[in-house]
Amino acid sequence: MTIQLLGHDQTTNLSCRQWQTNIGDWRMKYFEVTCKLQPFSEMAADIFSASLAEIGFEAFSVNDDGLTAYIQQSMWNEEMMQEAIRNFFMPEVGIAYTLAEAPDEDWNQVWEEEGFQPVVVSDEIVVHDVKHTDVPQVEYDILITPRLAFGTGSHETTRLILRTLAQLDLADKHVVDAGTGTGILAIMAIKRGASSVFAYDIDEWSVENTKDNLLLNHIYNNVEVRVGDSSVLEGQQKADLLIANINRNILLQDLPRFAASLKPEGKMILSGFYLQDIPALAEAAEQQGLSLKKTEKEDEWAMLLFEANALGGRNV
Repeated sequence: MTIQLLGHDQTTNLSCRQWQTNIGDWRMKYFEVTCKLQPFSEMAADIFSASLAEIGFEAFSVNDDGLTAYIQQSMWNEEMMQEAIRNFFMPEVGIAYTLAEAPDEDWNQVWEEEGFQPVVVSDEIVVHDVKHTDVPQVEYDILITPRLAFGTGSHETTRLILRTLAQLDLADKHVVDAGTGTGILAIMAIKRGASSVFAYDIDEWSVENTKDNLLLNHIYNNVEVRVGDSSVLEGQQKADLLIANINRNILLQDLPRFAASLKPEGKMILSGFYLQDIPALAEAAEQQGLSLKKTEKEDEWAMLLFEANALGGRNV
């Protein structure tokens, strides 16, 4: 089956070629969707993968003329796929795709055998796996085994947040990590002196991955990791800092809960979106009693740092 359509739309970041795992004796079945983009560009592939992430795709591999995306068979919806193509943000890009059943392999084992190349985020921060230890000696050495979750420090938004965390005084602070992924930001917060972290993610495998990565970094206490969406923030301790590296639409949806979860002068870091999304997010945050304090960018990606004012610290 091949479908050729045109379209436009945009959202955020998500990319990883690891897509299948075993939970007990149960193995998830996936479809492999090969997408050709004409004309091809890495930006187009990145933006389209973000759109696919919003309709249930879990992992992506970019190639010379497009990308390969993976989705659980139970989540596949052809109508939603066609809609994602019709609404693609770059109308000049034509998209064709083919659908096939993904090979029944243990990709978790493949990932763990090969690992990922170390990421030097800055002179202070390096992220690597246990297989690659020949890395620069820096102040913040973060060990990660990504498995099915996302977040090795290779993406611009992750690097933007890591560099910002290195500049903030987190000593004795309580931090919330919304959409924790691999737990890389929670780990950095603890390394920066945070007294406690509450992290959550909608994906159970991400939560388990975060727990494993905490242990890899010798973090045994003061971090609670929970499965769920932003509703898990209800009744939680108010945060000195909330971090959310998620797509624009989810950020806009969850901003009221994020703002309500901050202390009166708490800070909030948002990333996972493009430069053109800054006005919408800044306006939405201002409506929740947050003041924009800092804007950072890398390539087409943005990060915003806010501070709560009189409206901060409300009950959810």
